[in-house]
Amino acid sequence: MNRSDSPLAGRPGRGFAVISASALSTQSGAAIGSLAFATFTPVGVVAARQVVASIVLCAIARPRFWRFNPGQWRAVGLLAFFFAGMNTALYSAVDRIGLGTAVTIEFLGPLAVALLSSRRARDLLCALLALTGVVLLTRPGPTSDLLGLGLAAAAALCWAGYILTNRLVGQRVPGVQGTAVATLLSSAAMVPIAIIVLWEVTLPPEAFLYAAAAGVLATAVPYALDLIVLRHITPLMFGLGMSLNPLFAAVVGAVFLRESIDLLGWTGVVLVVLSNALTLAGGARRPRSPEIDLQADGAAVR
Repeated sequence: MNRSDSPLAGRPGRGFAVISASALSTQSGAAIGSLAFATFTPVGVVAARQVVASIVLCAIARPRFWRFNPGQWRAVGLLAFFFAGMNTALYSAVDRIGLGTAVTIEFLGPLAVALLSSRRARDLLCALLALTGVVLLTRPGPTSDLLGLGLAAAAALCWAGYILTNRLVGQRVPGVQGTAVATLLSSAAMVPIAIIVLWEVTLPPEAFLYAAAAGVLATAVPYALDLIVLRHITPLMFGLGMSLNPLFAAVVGAVFLRESIDLLGWTGVVLVVLSNALTLAGGARRPRSPEIDLQADGAAVR
């Protein structure tokens, strides 16, 4: 199908709807995966996600890893570390402080990368908005789950590292081969931990279904949607859709997981989403190709 023949071509509204559906699928998958935390543990659910991600990406990219040179392997290995760390820290945070709060804090990672790479005065306002939003949402104090907040901050740090490393991998390895191999390495590192969990605990059948659903909804579906829609929308549109993730996470957490966020907390979520949107609105540019833009943003594969 030619780009001009696509139902998304020339219809930014449809493109935005698809990328929003991708974000909603990601957060729905995380919510379903959290239902298995009590028995499968967050690490076990992450392992299932990583396996699904590696299967999907390797099937698409068909990486020729045997041709990688030492420099390529070093970059891919670092990417695998950030990939596994990002998801493990996020899911562990979700288990302690809830989906909406954890995802909102995690989005400080890509926001920080965007702000630090810019010299615009208005980005200072975006940074202040984001920090104000996080303070309103978390309101840290003596009774706060500091470990949970720290894990969410670690997820944000890993996501920032993932984005920067993904750019390096994109320069050294053609297409998405490097990302595919990184997911394979990260899943190989996580699987032994999942085996130990399975050995120590007798899991109910639904735990496997929840973990598998998390892998499909939070990895396979978003990746497929993002890869398709990036061919027909601008990076601005893609970024604005991705910035809705904290809002979707808060809504999904409130509706399906019965997580409680008060009015100040919702205000904080909206401020973080707004800061992301303002940052992206001022730095939009056309992608050279969907693969390059996908790797540069590091958003589709999480």
